[in-house]
Amino acid sequence: MKLLPISATLAIAITLIATTVGSIATTQTNFTSSARSTVAPKLIAQGTPTPLAAQLQGKPVVVDIYASWCPGCRNIAPTLSQLKQKYSAKANFVVFDVTNNNKTQASMKMAEKLGLSSFFSANKSQTATVAIIDPATGKVIKQFRNNADLAEYTGVIDRSIAQMGKGGVMKKS
Repeated sequence: MKLLPISATLAIAITLIATTVGSIATTQTNFTSSARSTVAPKLIAQGTPTPLAAQLQGKPVVVDIYASWCPGCRNIAPTLSQLKQKYSAKANFVVFDVTNNNKTQASMKMAEKLGLSSFFSANKSQTATVAIIDPATGKVIKQFRNNADLAEYTGVIDRSIAQMGKGGVMKKS
């Protein structure tokens, strides 16, 4: 049996370690996207707060990153439908459809018009993501991933509505 030179052995070991680490990261990502979870909020804009478009002002904004092929999106669809029925007059609902390239491009154009392009760019690959955003500052108050728990959404939306009614800036939950 012929032994490989140490440099070849090290190269093989590094490749195996990198492959294993990549597999673990992929498994963790797949687990997170298939399980109900809360995602750490991301700011739409770094630094100076950036208000959203005028038509979104005065009400919390509920943003859904959706794709027809996404199992998580199908999981949360009944919850989002209930939210829309309950809060249709008290919150703004925005759906960014990323089902295919054409719909993603249309969603990007809509995001630009609404002042949500940074949020969309940061989250367009995260289907089944729902964020509740303060339209006055453009900051994410709470962001969920594949979460079908209606009570978690209503709690955040109710607090946001109450805070906006007092003329205050909404706080992260």
